[in-house]
Amino acid sequence: MVFGSLFRLTWLAVSGTRRGRPVAVVVIGLAGLSACSVGPDYLGADLAVPGHFTEAARTNAPRSDLTHWWKTFRDPLLDQLVNEAVAGNLDIAAAAARIREARASRRVAVGGLMPGVTGDASAIESKTPGERTGPPSWLFQAGLDASWELDLFGGQRRTVEAATRGVEAADADLRATLLTLIGDVATNYIELRGTQARIALARRTAASQRETAALTKSKFDAGSSSSLDLANANALAIATAAAIPQLEQARAQSIHRLGILVGREPGALVARLDRPTAVPAPHDRLRPGLPADLLSRRPDIARAERLLAQATAKIGVADAALYPSVSLTGSLATSASRIGDLGKRSTIGWSWGPTLTVPIFAGGQLIAGVDVAGAQRDEARLALQSLVLTAMEDVENSLVALSQERVRAGQLGQAAAAYRQAAKLSKDLWQAGTAAFVDVLDAQRSLYSADDSLIQSRVSIATDAVALAKALGGGWDDPIVVDRPLIVDVNTGPHLVATQ
Repeated sequence: MVFGSLFRLTWLAVSGTRRGRPVAVVVIGLAGLSACSVGPDYLGADLAVPGHFTEAARTNAPRSDLTHWWKTFRDPLLDQLVNEAVAGNLDIAAAAARIREARASRRVAVGGLMPGVTGDASAIESKTPGERTGPPSWLFQAGLDASWELDLFGGQRRTVEAATRGVEAADADLRATLLTLIGDVATNYIELRGTQARIALARRTAASQRETAALTKSKFDAGSSSSLDLANANALAIATAAAIPQLEQARAQSIHRLGILVGREPGALVARLDRPTAVPAPHDRLRPGLPADLLSRRPDIARAERLLAQATAKIGVADAALYPSVSLTGSLATSASRIGDLGKRSTIGWSWGPTLTVPIFAGGQLIAGVDVAGAQRDEARLALQSLVLTAMEDVENSLVALSQERVRAGQLGQAAAAYRQAAKLSKDLWQAGTAAFVDVLDAQRSLYSADDSLIQSRVSIATDAVALAKALGGGWDDPIVVDRPLIVDVNTGPHLVATQ
């Protein structure tokens, strides 16, 4: 069985005695100790990062300005969607609410440093049992009670420090949410435009293949083509058209996702986004700068670092519980049989004095609490270190993906041009009777595949550019209104409640 106890020593200074003077001296002396703090001071994370990114050119060129990086796509509609998402997205509103919560929690912690004062008043009517005549007697009372715990070892100040770091972490969390949101809007918009381009390509190709099938039917009727050629021509046109429903599904899903991202219903943007436009392409190449830049630029790293600072402060909170605490308490009361006599000198009583509380035995709970806080700090430190490594991995992967996809797109463009020439030549030779129809089908099939792959590669280049901007910590740097509550209550004061 675990026992726990506290030792408490209380001095009271009572009106009319001289013993209150030594107490005042003791209190002043204890208050003078209130400048010390226990627990470790946060000295920073001291993270080691390499001098350059492996997949970037070894150059001292500064990093690109990542403010409003999505404008490098030069797409006005994308700019509008980003602005609407920042203003209406529900995740952003939730992150703003978390900032308000963290700020309010800090005010609660600061309030713990201040004295507390409460007041009370009562009026009691009484009558002696068996007494039938005469008015009843009254007792009127009023008083004030005050208490103030001196923060001798800085436990409460560490609590305020932890709450302050929580506010800073909530601010960084909002910026991280903005970074993710804008990246999601840009990615879904680019994928939508790519899907629309693939739908248009499939429709054009299927129409062209149906024309070839019709020509094959004419040659079959004239006896210059076989039924096998006719069947193959029809099958190819149908197979190409069969890809359209799946692409239409992807198109609708992208529009619906964009509607949700801007904080509206899924179909809210159909009219604005249903008309196809070109796949956006980044017009400026982002320079990653140095890995050390990530420590100051990426909001998720900033949040993790603030959480580490908060965990360090919480060790001090737990450590302070091992030391004595001193509270100053006082009361002032007045009582009289008539309300008009309240406050007269003869009806006033008061008391005040310090209370010393010393932890003597708590079954190891307080020491275990310090160990818990220390382990949580280690967890926060490892989480920060892991996040930094992941951030560098994100940048490296985005750099190599973007550079290699540019190479792939160039090769796909050359292949598509060659297949287009081959499709034209094979069709001309088939119509002239010097080539087999299977060569025409193979050339058309290869051309469609190459053109479709080229569109997807252009989409990948754009989405890889978005991923690189996110990995580098680019995002929304304009101020966000966070002190505006979503729900504003009315009639919250004392009011009559209607009964059923």
